[in-house]
Amino acid sequence: MSPEQCVVHDRIVSGPRGRIQGPLRAALHNPELADKWQALGALLRYGTTLPPRLSEIAILVTGRACNSPFEWYAHRAEAEKAGIEQPVIEAILTGSEPPGLSADDAAVYRYAVELNRHNSVSDATYAVALARFGARTVVELTALIGYYTMVAMTLNCHEIPLPEGVAPAFALPQHAELAS
Repeated sequence: MSPEQCVVHDRIVSGPRGRIQGPLRAALHNPELADKWQALGALLRYGTTLPPRLSEIAILVTGRACNSPFEWYAHRAEAEKAGIEQPVIEAILTGSEPPGLSADDAAVYRYAVELNRHNSVSDATYAVALARFGARTVVELTALIGYYTMVAMTLNCHEIPLPEGVAPAFALPQHAELAS
């Protein structure tokens, strides 16, 4: 690594992540990008008004919508830590609406599904999220989903591998299949 890469590497591993994995492995090729990326990621993961449970629902929906096995793998574990029940996780994995969601969970789930599917949300979905969480949290939720879309695309394009011995929860389309 260059001296600049070493500085960013050390900053990342000394923070809440504790290690370099996932998309930061690719981003580190440009130390300035990696540094700003990790700062934005840390803010969106650890510094918003969204509780971890709601963040992880949005991240799982995004990881699945973007067909990112690594993002799914990493955030499934985080979702479990945040108390998201297995039937909810499994429903998101299969692309169906999870059973028994609280009003907050449902608002985030629907917002994330619509934003991933349509690149925007309906007025009704926006109004529900705004009424439940307020403008600041809705802006943070939108940024979180956008950030994890970037993460998923980076993981997929640069084929960042799952840890050894971990099987993907779903297949990632091969690059050759995408050319048609």
